[in-house]
Amino acid sequence: MMSITRRKIMLSAAGAALALSIGTAQAQEKTIALVQINQQALFFTQMNEGAQKAADAAGVKLVIFNANNDPAAQNNAIETYIQQKVDGIVVVAIDTNGIMPAVNAAATAGIPVTAVDAVLPAGPQKAQIGVDNEGAGKAMGEFFNKYVTDSMGGKAKLGIVGALNSTIQNIRQKGFEDVVKTNAGVANAGVVDGRNVQDSALSAAESLITANPDLNAIYATGEPALLGAVAAVESQGKQDQIKVFGWDLTAQAIKGIDAGYVVGVVQQDPAGMGAAAVDALVKITKGDTVPATIPVPITIVTKDNVEPYRAVFK
Repeated sequence: MMSITRRKIMLSAAGAALALSIGTAQAQEKTIALVQINQQALFFTQMNEGAQKAADAAGVKLVIFNANNDPAAQNNAIETYIQQKVDGIVVVAIDTNGIMPAVNAAATAGIPVTAVDAVLPAGPQKAQIGVDNEGAGKAMGEFFNKYVTDSMGGKAKLGIVGALNSTIQNIRQKGFEDVVKTNAGVANAGVVDGRNVQDSALSAAESLITANPDLNAIYATGEPALLGAVAAVESQGKQDQIKVFGWDLTAQAIKGIDAGYVVGVVQQDPAGMGAAAVDALVKITKGDTVPATIPVPITIVTKDNVEPYRAVFK
């Protein structure tokens, strides 16, 4: 029979070995930081969910920073993560040029960066994940022109609800406008700035409608802009007059599609973007290479193909 003393020694050794293995595992656990734009838009929360699932599957820790639409806060967050020596950083940039000094600093510190959605200028970032925003804007412009021809008698008065503080939404606006300006039947009522905040977009859209009683079309460049435009059309009782086109589905947008005044919405795959960004960093930290551009396709959702999205946006 084993002596009590010997048993205690063995248990103690086993406990020490277990503690050492746990400590080693904790020391080896990689940390990836996601520097996000905000936590209000469903688009960004879905991106976070996709990133978290990918991190869980890879056995890495994910930390998420909410910049609350403040470009300076994003820069400060990256500087903090550099000091904390995280293993990788995902950036969803508000100001694509303004973020580059922080991205360069991360690279100098040996921390790889992947960019999601907003396209960064040439730099040390390892991968760009997202859609071709200008191309998608052009696709929506072509869709809009065809709708004007087929369903609006060839004429429309168009207003745009944008987010002038968002580089990516300015690109979407440009792509759309480059196509639509070739249509002689479309009169331009101008652009209002929703600042990528739903309440601001609502106020801006209401002002746009009030200033243009004959307005019959709105293009919204992002989720807050689209939500604001939808709410403004409803608050002004203009569902029978104004047709809405925009970006990023929500439950409210689907209700608008069902009601007939929301015509088409560019839908991305934000969860897929978040997952792809984390997966890329995991591979990079293992010494693998990844494509410089990782594309994510879009769909223009209409009354004809909205059905599969209902379960996602209850």
